Amino acid sequence: MKSYKLIHQLISLVEEMEKENKGDEVSIQDFTGFLLNHVADPADDYVNGDIRFGNSEKMALEVAYQLDNNIGRLFVFMSRYAKFYIKKALDGTPLQTAEEFTGLAILLTHDHLTKSELINYNLQEKTSGTEVIRRLIAAGLATQWDNPEDKRGKYVGITDKGKQLLYEVFVDTSYAGKMITGKLSIPEKLTLQHLLQKLEDFHYEHHEKKTISTKADMKAFIEESVD
Repeated sequence: MKSYKLIHQLISLVEEMEKENKGDEVSIQDFTGFLLNHVADPADDYVNGDIRFGNSEKMALEVAYQLDNNIGRLFVFMSRYAKFYIKKALDGTPLQTAEEFTGLAILLTHDHLTKSELINYNLQEKTSGTEVIRRLIAAGLATQWDNPEDKRGKYVGITDKGKQLLYEVFVDTSYAGKMITGKLSIPEKLTLQHLLQKLEDFHYEHHEKKTISTKADMKAFIEESVD
């Protein structure tokens, strides 16, 4: 039985918990809390767990597998997988990138937006966001017109061609979504969605307020949070 070692560890932890609770009956919720407080350093379980890493520079591996760093690294990888699947879903369409798809999808739910609003909602830098808008307009999927309230600004809106394309693409991007979530169960997906939404709320507030403009800003925020 390949899981024997794990089962033995769990039994030992249950015995340890019973001793702490002086033999009182405990629930699975109690054990979950106990387990989270008694597992070893997360780095211990993951050292050399990534096939991309070799065995050299142990100090570098320890840094990479620190809990926050490890989560950040996995986010980067997940982002790249997601972009790959979405790009495949867009094959054969005028949309070339995930940013073009999300930008057009955002426009679908608004009568119109300023260019700055669309770039901000799409979480892009001004230069790359402007290029995405240019490509959408060139493909006839979006259109722009003068903003009567700002002579220097433009409104952007989706065209009928853009709407038709999106509803056709939604079928394939749904497959991409299922690939991204892999073989997670429904409860696991709901848990992941809850945690990701919590992170999204945190980061979008910083994005909106532009609180992190430099490396020093990031360092200052973290140090203040620890205090």
